[in-house]
Amino acid sequence: MGEMAANEMKALAKTAPAPGLEMIRAVVPEIGPDDVLIRVKKTGICGTDIHIWDWDDWASRTVPVPLITGHEFVGEIVDMGKNVEDLSLGQRVSGEGHLIGKHSRQSRAGRFHLDPETRGIGVNEQGAFAEYLRLPAFNAVPLPDSIDDEIGAILDPLGNAVHTALSFDLVGEDVLVTGAGPIGIMAAAVARHVGARHIVITDVNPNRLALAARAADVIPVNVASENLAGVIDRLGMKEGFDIGLEMSGNQAALDQMVETLVMGGRIALLGIPPGKSPVDWSRIVFKAITIKGVYGREIFETWYKMIAMLENGLDVRAVITHRMPVDDFVKGFEIMKSGASGKIVLDWT
Repeated sequence: MGEMAANEMKALAKTAPAPGLEMIRAVVPEIGPDDVLIRVKKTGICGTDIHIWDWDDWASRTVPVPLITGHEFVGEIVDMGKNVEDLSLGQRVSGEGHLIGKHSRQSRAGRFHLDPETRGIGVNEQGAFAEYLRLPAFNAVPLPDSIDDEIGAILDPLGNAVHTALSFDLVGEDVLVTGAGPIGIMAAAVARHVGARHIVITDVNPNRLALAARAADVIPVNVASENLAGVIDRLGMKEGFDIGLEMSGNQAALDQMVETLVMGGRIALLGIPPGKSPVDWSRIVFKAITIKGVYGREIFETWYKMIAMLENGLDVRAVITHRMPVDDFVKGFEIMKSGASGKIVLDWT
């Protein structure tokens, strides 16, 4: 890109309403009195970033152009606004990528993750695929030394997994996770960490099921070739699973989950189906199933809990399968889109 001016940085941006991203020169953002400026060290590629790369219907409706994308990051604070008091220069941070409003009932009651005015960095606002990121100091999450930059870069998706997994009491319960993508695998690892009994994770992608077996103490099941009823019998579960964590967005997976849950079973729903899907509500009603939709992370309860778990033995590093310099971002996106990877971390240093 040639030599940068003092106030310039490199960034990955959606520069046109078409597939792909472009490495550009951008002006280092100016911060306000309540902001911090973060020098980004590492970023993770998210499924949302794939939607933006592909420029699908959701992305074309949602993402303004031009926009610096990306929202999974770790870095260090290099500048602070005059009103920022509880952070320090040089401090390592990740950050909550949901920028909340202050006017709704939910926000004023402290239920920040439910604020309807929420805007996302890298989706609605300038994002973290850049050498520098402006972030409200409120959103910055300081990291202990025990959490290195690589794990710090994937705390956003780990937070999704933690929020979903901890939606219900898992201690001693039998858990079905549908969808062995990185977040599904991390949710399964969380379920194991907090004391679930049997944890089964399903998918039809053998690569991701193999990754799940390596990354978490779970039972991987390819539902294209194996029947869940047989798995239930083999594990000695008389009635089925107690709790379902739906991470795939696949209607067939949700239907299968409903059928294999016990009476009074509970489902935490993070996966997003494409468009409208038919649901057999009578089965859900007559089985007295509770369904909870999960969005993002509880701000900031999820952050506290996942950092505490990471400091006390939760290990999700195996979910990271590829690490590469940001200049190889095209290769990173191609690998992610292949379905043959876990998390991919881009190095900005």
